[in-house]
This record gives sequence, C-alpha cells and structure tokens, in this order.
Amino acid sequence: MPSLRFRLATAADTDAIARLHADSWRRHYRGAYSDAFLDGDVVVDRIETWRARLREHDPCRCTILAERAGVIGFANTYLEHDETWGALLDNLHVGAAHQREGVGAMLIARTADAVVERSRRGWTGLYLWVLEQNCAARAFYEALGASPAGRERATPPGGAPGRLNGAPFKLRYSWADAAALSARGRAS
Repeated sequence: MPSLRFRLATAADTDAIARLHADSWRRHYRGAYSDAFLDGDVVVDRIETWRARLREHDPCRCTILAERAGVIGFANTYLEHDETWGALLDNLHVGAAHQREGVGAMLIARTADAVVERSRRGWTGLYLWVLEQNCAARAFYEALGASPAGRERATPPGGAPGRLNGAPFKLRYSWADAAALSARGRAS
C-alpha cells in the first residue's frame, strides 16, 4: 500500500476534491440536504465551488490534501477568519474507505500547524461548523479536544434554500489553541 503524503492543493486538484466532497455530503448530509440536490447537482455545485476557490492563490486560505494513490482526504481552512474564534476549518472530508485510519486527525494537525505558522494577528484559535445530525463527526472533534460553542440554522449550499430539508441546525466546535491541537492530532 502506498504511503500517505500531504501537500497543498492546486487548481489541478479541483475535480478530485469536488468528487470527494460531493461523496462525503451524500453519505453524511442526507436528511439535512435535499435528496434532489444530493442525487443531482451536488457534483456540479462542488466542481464550481472548488474551481473558484483554487483558481488563484489566496494567502488567507489553506487547502491541504491527503494522498495515497490519489486524493483520499482534504481540509480547507480560512486563516484569521474571525477575531473571536480564529481560523475557520470550512471543510474536512475523508473518503469512506479511509476513515478510521487517522487521516482526519493528521489533516487537522497540519491545519493547526498552518494556523500557528501564518497567524499575523496572534489568532491561534480554530473553529468549524458541523451539522447537528452528524454525530460521528461531532464525536471525532470532541475526541480531539474541541468544545461546543454555539448553534445556528444551517446555511443552504450556494444560498439556495431548496437544497435544504426543513431548517437543520449546525453546531460550532472550537479549539482555543491550534498549537495544542497540532500535537494532539499527531498523537491520534
């Protein structure tokens, strides 16, 4: 089995990231996101999103890939995103066949390294939003020391309300110190 490696994403990775992202949403967001969206336009939506994100280098965004004979996971973070909470881990997805191998924890550790390394304002916190129904992800973040820190209505993908079922909630999880998270993620 090829060894696991990590690198920063480029525009050439758009399709692989988008397909992994869409697959993850289909597996974990069913019920909160409409079946019509998940079974239809989700891949096109994710390709458009990732094409825009990766078109040009953004020093405030860090997208880290995990690879083993192709992309098996990624973490996308907006550095220095919020004065109170710090960097926003906007996406963390690992392919179904590679979950429970430590890939997610290693991606978070590398994300935490980037937060600490690139913080120009001293904001070393890290936070994310997770759908309330995603109990497995919540347990994973809690095992890495994240604390629940808020609850809001989920935002529909692309701002299209019809892509949601009802009015699902999302939860904020946070880590006050990304440096401590880096060490913890590498130990998992």
